Amino acid sequence: MAFSIPGFDLDRFVRETLAEDLGEGLPGGGRDVTSESVIPADARFSGVMDSRDAIVVAGLPVAEAFFRALDPAMSIELLVEEGAEVTPGTDLMRLEGNARAMLTAERSALNIVQHLSGVATLTREYVQAMDNPACTLLDTRKTIPGLRHLEKYAVRMGGGANHRMGLWDAAMIKDNHVLVAGSVGQAVGAARAAGVKDVICEVDRIDQIEPAIAAGATRLLLDNMEPDTLREAVRIVAGRVPTEASGGINLQTIKAKAATGVDYVSVGRLTQSAPAADIGLDFTPL
Repeated sequence: MAFSIPGFDLDRFVRETLAEDLGEGLPGGGRDVTSESVIPADARFSGVMDSRDAIVVAGLPVAEAFFRALDPAMSIELLVEEGAEVTPGTDLMRLEGNARAMLTAERSALNIVQHLSGVATLTREYVQAMDNPACTLLDTRKTIPGLRHLEKYAVRMGGGANHRMGLWDAAMIKDNHVLVAGSVGQAVGAARAAGVKDVICEVDRIDQIEPAIAAGATRLLLDNMEPDTLREAVRIVAGRVPTEASGGINLQTIKAKAATGVDYVSVGRLTQSAPAADIGLDFTPL
C-alpha cells in the first residue's frame, strides 16, 4: 500500500526539499556539484541504512520517496515496519541504483528518518514512563513549520495520539482568549454560539471548571496542576467531559499525573525538542 497521510502531499514535500538542497532558482544552483564532478553518470551503488541506537522507526517510506524521485528504477527494500522497536546495528533499508541519485538524496532521506524516528522514540519513552493504558498520551501544536503532519505521524508510530491538527479542527480557549472575552464561561459560550463543535477549555484553577462545563466545553485542559489538584479536578468533573493534564510534564512526572484519573496527558516536547536518532547510510560501489 502506498504511503499516505491525510492532508500531506508527499510528492510536493520531496520536490521542495530536494530543490532547497540543490539550490534551484539560485545563480549556479539546480545541481549537486560534488556528485556531478566526482561520480561518473553511469556509476552504481548499493547501500544500507542502519540504526546505531535502539530506536522506534519512523519515516522510511518518506526516505524511499527521496531516492525514487531521482532514480525511479532504484531497487529499494524496507527491512523493518514503521513503529518497530529495533536494537543498535539493525539494518533498516537496502537500496541499489544510480550512485549520483543516492548521494544527492542521501542527506534529505537521512534527515527525515533521523528526525521522525527521534520523535517516535521519545514518544515511546513517554508512553512507557506513563505506564497507564487508561490514559492517552497526546502531542501538541509545537511542531516545526512544514513538518506538522510528519511529526504527528511519528507520534502515532511511537504509540501516542494526536491532539488537534491545527487552528481549524477544534477551538482551544486559553488565558489570552479569556482575558479578551471576560471570563471562561463567556469565551466558551462565544465559541459554541459560533457553531464550533469541539471546544477545549484551558483551566488553571478549580473554580473555572463549573463555568467552563456549563458554557459547553467539550474537554477541559487542566494546566500546570500538581497531582493532588488534578485528582480534585477529576472528581469535580465526574466524567461529564474528558480531562487533559498539560504543563510541567516530563519523564519523571508523567506517571503520577496520569494516575490522577485524567483521560489525556499532552506533552509539547514530543515534537518540539526530540533528539534525532543516530542513523547512518553506507554505500558500496558496484
